[in-house]
Amino acid sequence: MNSSLLDLLRGGGYILYVRHGEATVGVDQPYLNFQYCFTQRNLSELGRRQAIYYGEILRNLRIPIGYPILTSPFCRTIETAQLAFGRENVQIDPFWIEIYRLSGYLSGGEQRRILDIFRSRLEIKLPLGSNRVIIAHSFPDGIGLGQIPNMGTVVVNPRGQGNGFEIVHRLSLADFASLLS
Repeated sequence: MNSSLLDLLRGGGYILYVRHGEATVGVDQPYLNFQYCFTQRNLSELGRRQAIYYGEILRNLRIPIGYPILTSPFCRTIETAQLAFGRENVQIDPFWIEIYRLSGYLSGGEQRRILDIFRSRLEIKLPLGSNRVIIAHSFPDGIGLGQIPNMGTVVVNPRGQGNGFEIVHRLSLADFASLLS
C-alpha cells in the first residue's frame, strides 16, 4: 500500500469491509444458533491475535474509524470486532448473515436479491473524517467482493445511492502491517 492510499483513508469517507480473523477448522453446525457459539466455527488463537493486531494497526496508522463497527451475528465476527475496537463499539447487523448464505445453495433470484441489498449498502456516502468498518464474511469467487483472506480488507469508495461503489484497494493484514515499519 502506498502513502496516497493511507492519505485517502486518513481523510475518511470509505468503507472497510473486513473478513473476520482465522476461525477454527470445521463447519458451522446444521442447527447453528447465534446465541450459542459452540454451534459455530469460532476464532482460533491466531484469529484472536489477528483481530487485536488489526485494531492496533489502524490506531497506529491514525486511520479514523466511525462507530459503531457493524458485524454479522456470528460469534467469530463479533469477537473479531470486539477485540479490534472494543466491546462497546460493536453493533450486530443481521443483514451480514446474507453474505455468509451466498456460499450455500441459493436460487439465482435469491442471490441477486442479496447482492442488490449489499450494493445499496455500499453505495451510501459517508462523511469525510471517518471510515465505516464492517466485519463479516468472504464471498464466493467472482461474486460481490470475491474471496477475502482472514482479516483481509476491501477498501470501498461509496459513490452515492444508485451510483454504485468502487473497490479502491484490497489489503491483507500483512499489507497493513508493512506500513508500520
